Formats: sequence, C-alpha cells, structure tokens
Amino acid sequence: MTSSYRYLNINHISITAAITAVVMLLSFSGCSGEKKHMAPAVSNRDQLPILKSKGVSTLISDSGVIRYKIVAEEWYIYDKTDPSKWSFEKGLYLQKFDQKFHVDASIQADTAYFYDQKKLWELKGNVFIRNQRGDRFYTELLYWDQITHKIYSPIHVKIEGIDRRLEGADFTANEEMTDYMFHKASGALPMEDKQANNDSIKRAMVRPS
Repeated sequence: MTSSYRYLNINHISITAAITAVVMLLSFSGCSGEKKHMAPAVSNRDQLPILKSKGVSTLISDSGVIRYKIVAEEWYIYDKTDPSKWSFEKGLYLQKFDQKFHVDASIQADTAYFYDQKKLWELKGNVFIRNQRGDRFYTELLYWDQITHKIYSPIHVKIEGIDRRLEGADFTANEEMTDYMFHKASGALPMEDKQANNDSIKRAMVRPS
C-alpha cells in the first residue's frame, strides 16, 4: 500500500472526479487522423462508479481543516446510486483527528460505506475502535452520523478498558467515543465489594467515569 498522501476536500471530491473524467474524454476525442472506436453505450450508469482508486492512503479535509486519514485497498465512489456513496468493500482503516491534529479515534472494519449526502458512515464486519484513552470497542455493525455527531449501533457491542469490561446492545456515543451508553446492558465491571457491584452495575455500564 502506498505511503504517499493525497489531500481531498470531502465537499468537492465528486465534482473533481467528474471534471477529471471530462478532461480525459476531451483529450481522447481531440486526436485526429485516427479511426475512432466507439464503446458500447452504458445502460446501467447508476450502478457504475465515477471514481475507482486502489492502494489508497488519503488525508481528507472538511471546511479547510484536515479531519481524517483513510487507508484502504479499494475505494469506489458512486455518484448516481440512491443514495450516492463511497464504497470500501475490501476493508477500511480510518483515523479521526481533533482540532490540534491529535488522533481522537482509530477505526477498522471489513467493509465500509460513506453516504456523502447524509454524511453517514456505515461500518460492517469485525468493527474495531480505539479511543484516545485506550478503550477498545468491538462490534459487527456501527453507524457514525457526522451531522448529529453521534456514533451508534443497534446490535451487540463489547468494550474493553483499563478497569472495565462492558457489553450490551443499542449503543450510542459521542464522536470521540469517550461518553457512551447502553440502553440494553449486560456484562461485568470489576469491583471489590460484590454487593456494590450488584447495586451499581447498571449505572456503571450506562456511562463511563
């Protein structure tokens, strides 16, 4: 995988790709003295990507500020699907940066989709997240809504921290994954007093200290 970086603006990537495609088309059509071979018409344009990229290592900015680093084996952009999306079918590694360019969280998944108009990430299969303080999150399905600044999952999530191990479903968290809750909690939090554990486990599992 390449180690060089490209800088992309999340708000203009589809436009840039479209302009590049038009320039390439004009360059080919401008050649004279050669027999032109017309490709067959594409009948399912809405199912074809406007951009394909392999061996991706990219820094992405939003409103002029670098927000993410994306590393992926393949990256396809579909601008005509409903909804339009970025597709990472062969896995994704993503780092999220704060305002000072520190890593807030690192994310891995077997498959990922970014619905650009909704600003919504869908992460599927062996999803793993590590937050800034070292807590580790495991699940098979996770959503990241960049409009509401919430991360959530309707299914089972396991959390492993320095002093806690939590499990449950119907999970929600902030984007830094430091403030989170389960609406359906189960699991154990190590405590010296067993009675205190029984009385307090639900509160401890709802929010981290």
